[in-house]
Amino acid sequence: MSKVNIIISGSSIHVRTLDSAVHFLLSHSKTIVPSPPKTTMAYPGYGQQPFGQQPFPGGADPLWGYFSSVAGADGQIDSGELQRCLTSSGISGTYNPFSIETCRIMINMLDRDYSGKMGFNEFKELWTALNQWKTTFMQYDRDRSGTVEAHELHAALSAFGYNLSPNAHNILMKRYATNGRVAFDDFVSLCVRLRGLTDQFRRRDAQGVGMANFQYDDFIQVTMFM
Repeated sequence: MSKVNIIISGSSIHVRTLDSAVHFLLSHSKTIVPSPPKTTMAYPGYGQQPFGQQPFPGGADPLWGYFSSVAGADGQIDSGELQRCLTSSGISGTYNPFSIETCRIMINMLDRDYSGKMGFNEFKELWTALNQWKTTFMQYDRDRSGTVEAHELHAALSAFGYNLSPNAHNILMKRYATNGRVAFDDFVSLCVRLRGLTDQFRRRDAQGVGMANFQYDDFIQVTMFM
């Protein structure tokens, strides 16, 4: 089990593992345990490419119609336009449409220039991720209640390749569950934030060993943006 290992020194924050980062960000824990991990954390991204897109025969992309119906003259969409786009596309299926807050962090997850908007290529990347998350969620929502329980969430995240401690999973349930169950919109919000923070962590883990150092201002920018 990975221990929380956040060291605050002057203007630097040393986050030893992704599990520590998740625990710290969601619980605001002040526990400091100077115990570096002995093994590489297993989570999506190390040695792998992000969610990819498959080419469409003849170059015709069926997603362009959804995107262009809401995009402005600049070819970009904001969170409100993304919400309308995803709702009209029916990607959420029988589940409730995505909230504006979830759409906002969807954009932030892929907003590499901090414009607050999303282009078509980012939209396609998001679409691929949403379909994977929805497919996995449906596998565990066997009663089609639109929710999953704690053990089902644990299994879903494990299927994505995340290796989080029981403490981290408990924090996720406290943050995203209502009456012990996580709804689809909250599940996607959780996945978006976990992927976004993982990507930021990975960029600072040059050796790919599950350890990263953050300057304080950098830490604030990353966490507050997500």
